Amino acid sequence: MKVLIVGAGFTGAVIARELANNGHVCHIIDQRDHIAGNCYTQRDKDTNIMEHIYGPHIFHTSDEEVWEYINNFGEFYPYINRVKTTYNGEVYSLPINLHTINQFYKKSFSPSQAKKWIEQIADNKIEEPKNFEEQALKFIGKDLYEAFFKGYTKKQWGCDPKKLPASILKRLPVRFNYDDNYFSHKYQGIPKDGYTSIIEKILEHENIKVQINTSFYKDMIKDYDHIVWTGKLDEWFDYSEGHLGYRTLDFIKYTEEGDYQGTAVMNYGNEKVPYTRISEHKYFTPWEKHEKTIYFKEYSRECGVDDIPYYPIRLVDDKTILEKYLQKAEREKNVTFAGRLGTYSYMDMDVTIKEALTLSKNILKKLDRI
Repeated sequence: MKVLIVGAGFTGAVIARELANNGHVCHIIDQRDHIAGNCYTQRDKDTNIMEHIYGPHIFHTSDEEVWEYINNFGEFYPYINRVKTTYNGEVYSLPINLHTINQFYKKSFSPSQAKKWIEQIADNKIEEPKNFEEQALKFIGKDLYEAFFKGYTKKQWGCDPKKLPASILKRLPVRFNYDDNYFSHKYQGIPKDGYTSIIEKILEHENIKVQINTSFYKDMIKDYDHIVWTGKLDEWFDYSEGHLGYRTLDFIKYTEEGDYQGTAVMNYGNEKVPYTRISEHKYFTPWEKHEKTIYFKEYSRECGVDDIPYYPIRLVDDKTILEKYLQKAEREKNVTFAGRLGTYSYMDMDVTIKEALTLSKNILKKLDRI
């Protein structure tokens, strides 16, 4: 069967590979001038540092199937993400751990003492948190919330945390030891040759044809047995129910001699600092040595028509519109909506790959019935 896949990121590439392995012919198109979507990496011409063009991507998962799958297409080096944050002129480590608590309160708590302290300062009057702010206050109290979450969240989401659902903060990792590993997954790493190389190898198959700088038009549908759509869900339906909300990111790039901040990621908790964080990309490849450095100030804002959508907002109005689009999607024949944009949901890379593998099986069943 002939399948058109719109989007050459992880979702499109994995689905294409699985369908191609089963004898189907896949044509992938992407409107950008490169493959790999927002995971696209390339060597910076001035410094030769591997640059994450659309922001830092660290692969982390506890899923054996996903880890085994992606390692078939590239070599991963271990990488531990140790995030720092600057607030009122002081640097702390995230997620909140025993070092953060002791430094912030100028204490020398033991684990049990710190746990008791947090229980005392947390807002225990909040039984069922109704929003992001209440969820945070219930977990860690006013001081830590305002230092590490309030300003950062306002900048990231463009609204008061009281307007965000509590579900965004499903769980808040507070560690009562000195573990500053940002993630807790079994497998954590970064590909030795970048993510673009991984996607290239996934797409290396005689049944897969890739075209970049190519936009999708609805009249293409008639030439294919099935369509996999990884673009915006509302775009497929010509925004008939209204526009879903997305946030986009702007990255301002700087090049300097030596090191800039001494770590890969530095968050900025103060609302008056306009950017959310600074990432210094040579720290994502600690096995390489570079005399120069590149770093990026990251700004979050509402996504316009011509902007790259990074993550869905999913406020109350968005959920109402989303439900209408999901109902329409159910009625579509020979179309699979996939990925972060196609399902209007935030997904890490491992979840994206897992979803793509699952969807591939479903699509194969549909194609067998045609």
